[in-house]
Amino acid sequence: MTEESFQRDEASKSRRELRWERQRKKRLSWYTEMLLTMLVAFALVFGFVRPFVVEAYTIPTESMVPTLEIGDRVLANKFVYRFAEPERGDIVVFESVDGEDQTLIKRVVGVEGDEIRVQGGLLFVNGEVQDEPYLNHEAPSTEFYGPTIVPEDGVFVMGDNRDNSADSRAFGPLPLDNVEGEAFLRFWPVSGIGLL
Repeated sequence: MTEESFQRDEASKSRRELRWERQRKKRLSWYTEMLLTMLVAFALVFGFVRPFVVEAYTIPTESMVPTLEIGDRVLANKFVYRFAEPERGDIVVFESVDGEDQTLIKRVVGVEGDEIRVQGGLLFVNGEVQDEPYLNHEAPSTEFYGPTIVPEDGVFVMGDNRDNSADSRAFGPLPLDNVEGEAFLRFWPVSGIGLL
């Protein structure tokens, strides 16, 4: 091997080594960037999004059948009630009022100032019977309740499965401070994905 061909081989090795070193640094940079992006995303989701914007909940009871079944999973918008109050028809997620560390889900049927009465299983709000197509008609309610007036800073909540729901008829109007958010999307089971 001549001196000249040796130098060419060495130069060629140096170029290959330089190219390999650049590619290695590029890959390392890409992995580092990806790891940092994932860490920031994780911090945002669990440090900001989950506590303040959107959170997933699992339905624990039959109180919202047929709208929601036991084990269904929903997303709740925790941000919406920072700017507005719940309205009739909203499905809200809230902290239990009986002191237990339990999250419940029910439908708002009355807001501040509304008179709520249940007569023969029919819901009356301010003296008018309500059209409630979402109720569990397989187990129609025949009960009586009220009348009661929803106080300031409160809502009246009831489950869609009226005969199997511990709701405002049992614990009274729900203070707005207990409301965590509005359930807006069922994401599990896959066959039931959709807006609420």
